Amino acid sequence: MAEAERDVRLVADQVYSHAAGSLRLADLYIPARSSESVPVILWLHGGGWRFGDRKLSPDLKTFAQSSGLAVVSIDYRLSDEAKFPAPVEDVKTAVRWVRRVAEGFGFDGNRIGLWGSSAGAHLAACAALSKENEFLGEEHTEFSSAVQAVVDGYGPTNFGQIDTDRATTPTVGTDAESVAIGHVLPAGDPDSFESRLLGTPVSSSPREVERADPVYYMHSGAPPFLILHGKADTFIPCQQSRYLFDSLSDAGNDATLVLFENLKHGFFNTPNLDHDKYGSVTVHRSSQVVSGKNWVCNPDEDFLSMVSSFFRFQLSN
Repeated sequence: MAEAERDVRLVADQVYSHAAGSLRLADLYIPARSSESVPVILWLHGGGWRFGDRKLSPDLKTFAQSSGLAVVSIDYRLSDEAKFPAPVEDVKTAVRWVRRVAEGFGFDGNRIGLWGSSAGAHLAACAALSKENEFLGEEHTEFSSAVQAVVDGYGPTNFGQIDTDRATTPTVGTDAESVAIGHVLPAGDPDSFESRLLGTPVSSSPREVERADPVYYMHSGAPPFLILHGKADTFIPCQQSRYLFDSLSDAGNDATLVLFENLKHGFFNTPNLDHDKYGSVTVHRSSQVVSGKNWVCNPDEDFLSMVSSFFRFQLSN
């Protein structure tokens, strides 16, 4: 069957967790089964840790059709309900749940990736880099929460530096996702998205800020990362992705950073954007490159094709 014609089955409203006494739901997009089990990607939505749900996503059915990868889109606890690290615990619980139910859905529990957008990218990085016994949660603990690949889309990685980065980022225009969210308060404000996530003002909570930054958990042997960011992003400046890329590289990990000159925030939600709107595409690779063994980014591809190509390569064996 040609990839474009692959049937995809939607299995909606699956309960992956009962954290804090409430049902935590996931939607599953499952390509037609072949003779082999399929790798799985967990999608983590954006929304400043305060808004959004598992429906805030690219067209995941089409992505599953074209890539041949299963996708699991989850809800996680938002900041008006619970503070950090609750949403990271939810992500790691969801990974363990996927392993629990893998056989029943035709998943390969040994090949799991995380794909996050904005706040979801921050959660993906925290979950992927933290140790097995960190942010453990209470469910499905007999299974591992380790993942084999991560795609980080324009996620914050250094809360203490966001305001400085915003001040030095040229104003190219107001991006669509920022319009939807509304006025963005400085991270140091007690009512900012970042402070609400932590439950304490970023400006006066250095210890809490440190623990919420993915680079705090950096180590060698991390899964491969593909990091994508628009240089015209005034909500989360692209320097935030540079911090993560540099930290991964310095620790000897496999990382690729792709910067799009003209793209703003939330571009995963505009998948039909013409490639000529990207402007120049700059690809940075960590120095730990072994010819033939590392994924090579094609800057002429659209960003969703990059995501698909990356996951298919990293989860191929």
